[in-house]
Amino acid sequence: MGRSMLDARATLRRLGRSQRSPSDRLGGSDRGIAVRVGSSLRLGGSTVLHSRRTHFAFKAALAAGLAFLIAPLMPGVAAQYAYYAPLGALVSMYPTVAGTLRQGMHTLVGLALGIGLAFLLIAFGNPTPFTVGVLVGIGVLLAGIPRLGAGTDWIPSVALFVLLVGGKNAENMSFGYLVQIAVGVAVGLAVNILIFPPLNFDAATASVNRLRLVLSQQLTDMGSALQEQWPPRHEDWSGRTETLSDAARAVRLAVQKADDSRRANPRRRRYPRDLNADYRTVENLERVTFHIRDITEVLSDVIWNEDAPYAIAEALSAPLGEAMLSVGELLQPLEEEDTDERRRRHDAATAVVDHLIAQSGTARGDDLADAPDAAAAIVLSLHRILRVLRQ
Repeated sequence: MGRSMLDARATLRRLGRSQRSPSDRLGGSDRGIAVRVGSSLRLGGSTVLHSRRTHFAFKAALAAGLAFLIAPLMPGVAAQYAYYAPLGALVSMYPTVAGTLRQGMHTLVGLALGIGLAFLLIAFGNPTPFTVGVLVGIGVLLAGIPRLGAGTDWIPSVALFVLLVGGKNAENMSFGYLVQIAVGVAVGLAVNILIFPPLNFDAATASVNRLRLVLSQQLTDMGSALQEQWPPRHEDWSGRTETLSDAARAVRLAVQKADDSRRANPRRRRYPRDLNADYRTVENLERVTFHIRDITEVLSDVIWNEDAPYAIAEALSAPLGEAMLSVGELLQPLEEEDTDERRRRHDAATAVVDHLIAQSGTARGDDLADAPDAAAAIVLSLHRILRVLRQ
């Protein structure tokens, strides 16, 4: 290294005025993980997403066709409104069984409320500007009912449709409308249940592994920067805090979708999975993400922030980088989960961090005696990461 962190920071201040800020350094050929992860997410997920979309489109098309086939068989005047059945299938279709059931029920409740509201005003005579305005106002108020989901969009529009289009035939039209939409919802639900209802467990696992890779890469890059000739050549890690947060949010969303996909899904018995364990994993990785963000901000301030009052002793630079590399290796996803290998990595990382803790008490020189110890903050974050990962 040859210089203390403070000397390096002073050098950077002299040279950095003609250079770009850390956030600007993300351009060019060395965009780092912000681009690499984004590209891997797009390229790695495009095939899966395309396959799922094709599967979902096929089921939606089949449901709409079957609903239109069955619709003329409905009794009474409902058979005259067969074109509403495919609409019911379309609006109720959702990638998961539980979502289809939920969306279908919400739609039917919204329809019923809208039709009821229209008949309430029809009882007062022919539509007028005043009754139309009152109907829309009440419909929008009803659309604020909690937990009605997609049904909220139907209340004012259906009420207005029945009031203005139904006319003298409003009763028959409303009956046919409601029955055929219900037919479409039932057909959509049946198709979603019977034709390979999706279980999004693989997507959740892949998302967890991607986050572990992102976190591991961040620690590895920071550890490498600490062991480079100063100023570091690789600086893109300093602008990744939002990338880390986005990756953590994506994992929680993926696990929530996996949880939703198993509800009311008959395949869950054949492919059981402990989603509670997945949620615990997400919570732990979110905590790890928080600590790594904190390390990133502290280290960036030490290097580039002229007003930062804290510093890192020269003697701690190399061991601190080694500790980051060791914890980064622990975070690496394994192709097949190996408890013994994970424990070995954890023990190795713990030993390195413990050794660093022992060193940090005596490594600060007289020139840094009055400066708050940034290394201590980073070591504390590494220790907390190890404690979280031990779970």
